[in-house]
Amino acid sequence: MATASDSVPHAPIDDTTYKRRIRAWTLYDWANSAFYTTILAAVLPVYFSQVAGATLPSEATATAYWSLALSFALLISAVLSPILGTVSDVMRGKKRFLAYFTTLGVIAVGFMVLVDRGDWALALVLIAVARIAAVAAGTFYDSLLPHVAREEDRDVVSARGYALGYLGGGLLLAINVVMIFVLPGTWGPRLSFLTVAIWWAVFSIPILRQVPEPPADTSRLEGRSVIAESLARLGKTFKDIRHYSELFKYLVAFLIYNDAIGTIITIAVIYGAELGFGDVELILALLLVQFVGIPFSLIFGRLPDAKNALRPVFLAFILFNLVALPIVGIAGRQVLAETQSGAPPAPFEASDGFVGQGHYSADDASIVYDGEWASGTISAVESGLDADAVVQSASAPGARVEFPFNGQELKLIYNLGPDQGRFDVLIDGAPAIDPDTDGPLVVDAYSAAPRYGEFVDISAEAPGQHTLTLVVSEDSNPASSGNGLSLSAIDVQPPARESSLPLIIAVIVAVQIVAGIFAWLLGKPLFSRLAATLDTRRSILLALGIYTVIAIWGFFLDSTVEFWCLAWLVAIVQGGSQALSRSLFSSLSPAAKSGEFFGFYGVMEKFSAIIGPLIFAAAVAIFGQSRPAIISLCLFFAVGGWLLTRVNIAEGQRVAREEDAALAARGA
Repeated sequence: MATASDSVPHAPIDDTTYKRRIRAWTLYDWANSAFYTTILAAVLPVYFSQVAGATLPSEATATAYWSLALSFALLISAVLSPILGTVSDVMRGKKRFLAYFTTLGVIAVGFMVLVDRGDWALALVLIAVARIAAVAAGTFYDSLLPHVAREEDRDVVSARGYALGYLGGGLLLAINVVMIFVLPGTWGPRLSFLTVAIWWAVFSIPILRQVPEPPADTSRLEGRSVIAESLARLGKTFKDIRHYSELFKYLVAFLIYNDAIGTIITIAVIYGAELGFGDVELILALLLVQFVGIPFSLIFGRLPDAKNALRPVFLAFILFNLVALPIVGIAGRQVLAETQSGAPPAPFEASDGFVGQGHYSADDASIVYDGEWASGTISAVESGLDADAVVQSASAPGARVEFPFNGQELKLIYNLGPDQGRFDVLIDGAPAIDPDTDGPLVVDAYSAAPRYGEFVDISAEAPGQHTLTLVVSEDSNPASSGNGLSLSAIDVQPPARESSLPLIIAVIVAVQIVAGIFAWLLGKPLFSRLAATLDTRRSILLALGIYTVIAIWGFFLDSTVEFWCLAWLVAIVQGGSQALSRSLFSSLSPAAKSGEFFGFYGVMEKFSAIIGPLIFAAAVAIFGQSRPAIISLCLFFAVGGWLLTRVNIAEGQRVAREEDAALAARGA
């Protein structure tokens, strides 16, 4: 018979029951990670911008509304988390609140199947409700950790939860990506939202059935209501903050270094897109991080375990990757051909009256480029019409705009409106191809509500000198009051990067094979002493050191092979750093007050989701590009790591144990 430790306030249980409860608890990470991958990260943001928010004035407006809704949800969550957590401590309600908020989140996500073109208000309400529910449910899920796992097992159990979260979220995202490409119209994304709701609901059942409700501490109610007692406890916690000084010092450190971690997670895809990496490369890199993060989460969870004989091997494997992946990525950029490495090709240059790559604004029958007028680079041709009027708003069938350029890919930016119609797109006199239909590209600019900044991507068959021609179609939209063509700008895109993903993956796999051989043969002889010094805090500091290398390398990288090596390095530390942070906090927080203190932990996580990206955006505004903003994250890792070293872990754990003992004595 195995006896649960004092921090797990249940009767002694056998090993089979203990393991079953651990499996049930970790499976909830599998369940709710689908919401964060498919809904928040990959599918819904794009769907909202392009479909649900299609009737808003511009994509910028859609992005602003989306950000406001998420910020509102995070603010509500930050206020509610500590209050609800404290209520759950008092009234024996952690599982009950977990069930309530999981149900609310599942219902909100399920109703997203109804969101179609123009349903931006419904989408914003549903995502706000779902985000609040997911955050609240996550708080109660985390607060069950000290009641489910023994103190010596928490690092491993927390890491196992993150590993299952990566696996579950990644599997469903892969299925959803296939659905989006296979199903017609908007049914792919909409049914993907429904699958998330079903996935979340079904895999939440084990934790609700197998994990017992922790006991409540009602010894101090003294005739007061649960709400009054909960608020009184919160007030006393703040009043006695010096009593929990080590825990709150840790929370400040966590807030700072998790800001940088959250920023890397949030902006990785956007940063890659800014550097010119393709959508397929970015989506596959996101999936790579999901699946590669599974074994590395488990490895990091084992690093602090003094009983684990493979600690030196795991440490050697991680450190080898830390050195080898940057070397291989940078060398690959230099050694491999541009078509294999994804290094940037030479830019398109202007020549012989054909403009090169850049941004060209249509204004008064001319093109503005680099702040100077460059007449003659665009011409309007239509008998009987004023040229200026044609370019600004061509209004007769057959009216055309011609644009000679040197390049291959263009972004045509135009406006929608009730007086706009259809226009044909030609490249060198032949119809451009619509990639969705494989037929001639025809752009319908009609919209009942004006909308600005719409765009369509156009591609010639090969790079070189071409002429883009836009012709107002004879066949106008029947709903339109005119045949207008309102052109805003044309972007000549840089040359597309080319890379060989099979070759890049083979190179990375080869590095892992060599790393495995090195770790197995030399791990124990070379790293046993260093591995013996690793506890939970030092393992987190190791992860922050690797993140610092990631930020520095991110400043310099400019090829697909580097980006994928960097993504692999992120996968090594992302799950482990978060799992160990959660485990360390649980050891510093009294089990009887886990709801209250994990509410504070949730607040810090939410603030990191707001502050980090805001500071990143400010750095971009100051420097005009993302690279300096990436390097600025090193300061967060340095300051957060230094503050973590100032936390007296043993003292914080002693206070937590004494608090539990005192509460147990009062309740006896």
